[in-house]
Amino acid sequence: MQAVYVSGVSMTKFGKDPRPLAEIFCQAALEALAASKEQEVEALYIGAMNPEEFVGESNIASQIADAMGLTGIPAMRIETASSAGAAAIQAGFQAIASGYYRRVLVLGGEKMTHLSTSATTRILAEVIDKQERQCGATMPALAAMITEKYREKFRLSQSRLEAMLCSVALKNHLNGSRNPLAQFQQAITREAYLASKLVATPLRLYDCSPITDGAAAVVLTSEKTDVRLSGIGQGTGPLSLRERDNFTSFLATRIAAVRAYQMAETSPQGIDFAEVHDAFTPFEIITTEDLGFFPPGKGGEAAIEGKTAFDGPLPINPSGGLKARGHPVGASGLAQIVEVVKRLRGQSPSKRQFKRGLTQSTGGLATNNFVTILERADSPIIQNPGLPLFSPPPATARKKAPPPAPTSDEGEIETFTILYVTPDGFLPPLALALIRQADGRLIMAQGEDSTHLKIGREVYLRQIDDLYLFTVKSQLQKVQESLKRLLRRRTASPSEEENPVDNKL
Repeated sequence: MQAVYVSGVSMTKFGKDPRPLAEIFCQAALEALAASKEQEVEALYIGAMNPEEFVGESNIASQIADAMGLTGIPAMRIETASSAGAAAIQAGFQAIASGYYRRVLVLGGEKMTHLSTSATTRILAEVIDKQERQCGATMPALAAMITEKYREKFRLSQSRLEAMLCSVALKNHLNGSRNPLAQFQQAITREAYLASKLVATPLRLYDCSPITDGAAAVVLTSEKTDVRLSGIGQGTGPLSLRERDNFTSFLATRIAAVRAYQMAETSPQGIDFAEVHDAFTPFEIITTEDLGFFPPGKGGEAAIEGKTAFDGPLPINPSGGLKARGHPVGASGLAQIVEVVKRLRGQSPSKRQFKRGLTQSTGGLATNNFVTILERADSPIIQNPGLPLFSPPPATARKKAPPPAPTSDEGEIETFTILYVTPDGFLPPLALALIRQADGRLIMAQGEDSTHLKIGREVYLRQIDDLYLFTVKSQLQKVQESLKRLLRRRTASPSEEENPVDNKL
């Protein structure tokens, strides 16, 4: 396999940009080419999530090639939801590693800020399962439900969970204050975090990445430079939340990580720093665990203790991450690459010398994820022989089952949230929950009220067309049902109690 190196890199300032999307792309592309030894490229790969709905434009690869005066060379758009930029890097990497091309230009970008929050929320929600979306679920809502399940699994108090999420938010905003290209360049206080509005319990505004415009560009080459792309991995996971076996770990990240570590011949202990997908603060915590940096349930403690701080033993998101740098969905995965390359080249505020960095990009609700490892090509690196304990499962064909119909009119709450920032057509506050039925199957349902929600609480279920609704049982109702069951047992005939099996034959 041909070695793949990084030449020029660039990104625009993230935030609100009045220019057309093509012009934003062109700025990043031209700056990356100017910083590269190679001024000519043989192919163009573009990561973009949904320019059709965000800006009403399709055939974006041809548009960018034309705008840059590169008409004639192959141009291709790559889309894997919010990991599209990382997917484009993988496509460019494979093209050079195979020997098919010698130099390619990889771009990622999106323009989002001109739309309302509700409209953007609706577009972003189109990447999640249809049945869950019909209940009013959004990306923040599902992230909040995962967070609530994380809190319950690792027996965290509400205050301890809040401290973990706050630590990540404060760290990344402080890091963003050092990044001149970040959307948010001011540190925040704990008081400001706690004062921010709830988006979906327990997530606040400062737990969620912003709506952003921006683009990033990377020139990949077969000619040796100072930075080599040494490992890359991709993994996928179930689309719907209700089909997952594990709510507090992302299978797609774990698969991608093992493949990247194996290709780079390293392990989690061989990584100096990382840029990970923190579209929501709990996702940074879960991701650092899935990457093998910390044991399950300990990622939040690491943030509180400063282990992932800018000057900590393992800096996580020293650029500010999606949380402070911004999240133009098609660009984020590629912007992470740009940030890692800059730090490996010493082009960052840090005085430390880094030899190997990692990026992790999440597509959708962790359904199409990438892990990429880059390292200094001109410095000897001691390879760490240790490998992650997790082994990717074999790929097997699985027939997707239709959304389950309720097998009973009762169930219990598996996890939940109260959504305060709702998509178009839904009024806040909106209670959402995964309900586990008696047969173990899960259904996403909308609450008829938003009170008394708790994991494990019993509920009544009913269906209206394709929408499932739930109502939490009151203590009085539970007592009444217990009394009814007791009376039924007492009124059963003696023969039924003595030989119940025979009476059923």
